[in-house]
Order: sequence, then structure tokens, then C-alpha cells
Amino acid sequence: MWPLYAAGFTTAFGAHGIAANLGAGDADLVRSVLYLGVLLALYDGAEVVLKPVFGTVADRVGARPVLLAGLVAFAASSAVFVAVRDPGWLWAARLGQGAAASAFSPAASALVARLNPQARRGRAFGSYGFYKSIGYTAGPLLGGVLVWAGGLTLLFAVLMALAAAVALWAALAVPAVPPLPKTRQTLADLVRRLAEGTFVRPVAALAAATAALSVGVGFLPLSGRADGLPPVATGAAVSALAACAALVQPWAGRALDEGRLSTRTGLSAGLAVTACGLAAAVLPGVAGLLLAAVLIGAGTGVITPLGFAALAAATPEERIGQTMGAAELGRELGDAGGPLLVASVATAVTLGWGYAALALPTALLLPVLAARRASR
Repeated sequence: MWPLYAAGFTTAFGAHGIAANLGAGDADLVRSVLYLGVLLALYDGAEVVLKPVFGTVADRVGARPVLLAGLVAFAASSAVFVAVRDPGWLWAARLGQGAAASAFSPAASALVARLNPQARRGRAFGSYGFYKSIGYTAGPLLGGVLVWAGGLTLLFAVLMALAAAVALWAALAVPAVPPLPKTRQTLADLVRRLAEGTFVRPVAALAAATAALSVGVGFLPLSGRADGLPPVATGAAVSALAACAALVQPWAGRALDEGRLSTRTGLSAGLAVTACGLAAAVLPGVAGLLLAAVLIGAGTGVITPLGFAALAAATPEERIGQTMGAAELGRELGDAGGPLLVASVATAVTLGWGYAALALPTALLLPVLAARRASR
């Protein structure tokens, strides 16, 4: 399991370490909120297209080869920017990293499910999410130190070495998990399975949580700078967001396995807390910034392990990669759509209205979940 945790750390550290420090690497990003939103969405846009594809491939050839290939490709994409050292190539490097993460992220999730029995999957996904959140936590601060010391080139060089090391570790330690025999599935069968409530409910919650997390990492520093806070303070607030998510996820996973927390109750509570965090981001000053970071982190920390455990429980094991890839598609739509929504509204009005524009649909998922519960 440890190389899988390291793979989760790698994608999280790469995504948020760069996202939180793009402005330090290119002054134009500080002056254009919309440009920043596009670059934040680019990494996730590649994942939106490719994650379902690689999830299906993982079911067909095995998750381990897809995991290894994705890590190697991530290292190669990072090496491109290190070699050219041209900010004009930043979009290409980010696109390549996103495509590579599209392979090893659903493969890692599928391996977490396959290597753990049903009774331990809440803990397993909680631990996986914990180490992924450590990457989110270290990314803004450590990424800022690396950019300060050697620019974006040094940050990409560290990511290149990290991905290569994790690929080697996984090759040596992760056992081969052969694909399981499958019955023939038509496109109509796939659509029918993905339209069921057991898939739609967790994925909708995961998408909302990921949108809030991406917006918190990308735009809370802008709010802090607008209030006159130094970069260290804004970076610390973003890291507090990720730290809260990291601490909550193992607890939520254990509570699910032990029967102290149901999936629906946990998802509803997580959505409510996340919506409150987005609303708190509208408040000025340090208090609003920290309250938003803590609430968004705690809400997403509850949603993430419960959502993935619910998906694994409702999916035949021979289709687990396909389900995880499709679920990641929903998450990445939120991850890409969240920054674009907030940036578009902020460009037209203010950043505070952008936060409110995302808080509203997040809160509206609560009556949807309640209505589904009442209909059963």
C-alpha cells in the first residue's frame, strides 16, 4: 500500500504545489484572474478526458502496469519543462502531467480497492486520502520555497525525481493484481450502471468537494493578498485547508467501517460544511480566510473516503477500474469547473461573488440527497 500512498502524494503535491505558486513563476498570472483560472483548469481538463479511458484499460490489462506507465509519463512531462526552461511551455508541461495523472490516479484507486477487503476499505481510502492531503499540505509551502530558490524549473525538477522514484518503488513493491474475467458489457449497460443512484450520489458529492478544494487552493491566496496579507500567511491558510482534510479522512474512513457513520449522513454533513466554508471565504481579513480553509478542508475530508468507499462497495470487482475512472471524471469536472466558474464570476463582479456562486450549487445538493433518501 505504501507506494500507492506515495503515488497519491505525488499527484497532489504536483497539482497544488504548482497551482499555488503559478503567480510567483509568471507575473502575468497575478494580473489576470481569468488566465490563472484557465491554467488551473488545464491539468484537470486533461484528466476529464482521459481518466475514464485509463480506468477501463486498468480493468483490461491490470491496474499495476497502468500505474507504472502513468508515473513514468509524469516524470517525463516534468522533465520537458526542466529541459526547455521556458514559461511559454508551462501549458504543455501541465497538460502532460494531467494526462499522466489520468493513468496512475484511477489505477491507484483501483488497487486500493482490490488489495483490501470490503470491511477495511473505509480505512484504506481514508489512509490513501490522508497521504494525498499531505501532498496538498506540503505543496503550497514547499512549492513556494522551491520556486523562491530556483523558480518553477526547480519545482518541476523535484516533481520529475519524485515521480521517477515512486515508479521504481511501485515496480518493486506493488503486487501484480491480474484482471478478473468479465461478462460482455454494451454501451447501454455502462450508461445504465453509471446512471444509478449508487454511482451518481457519491460522484456528485466528490465533484462538489473537489471543486471547493481547487478553488480554495487557487483563490484563497488571492483573497489574502487583496486584504494585504503576506505570502507566508496565505500559503499557511491553504496548507491549513489541506491539513484539515488530511486529519479528517482517516477518522471518517474508520467511522464508516465501524458503522458509526453512514455514507449518506457523512456525505450530507460534508457538503454542508463545505458550503459554509465557501460562504466564509466572502468574509474579509484573516478570520474569514482561516475559517474558509478549515471548513472546506474538513468538509472535503469527510466526503472523499466515504464517496470512494461507497463506489467500491457498489461495483463488481472486475469493473472497479472503470468505475474509479468514471468517478474521477466527475471529480475532475468539478476540479476544472470550480476555478473556471469562480474566475468567470470574479472577472464580471468580484471574487466574493465567485465564492458564493460555487457555494450555492454545493448547498443545493443537500435537498437532492434528502429527496433520494425519502424515496427509498
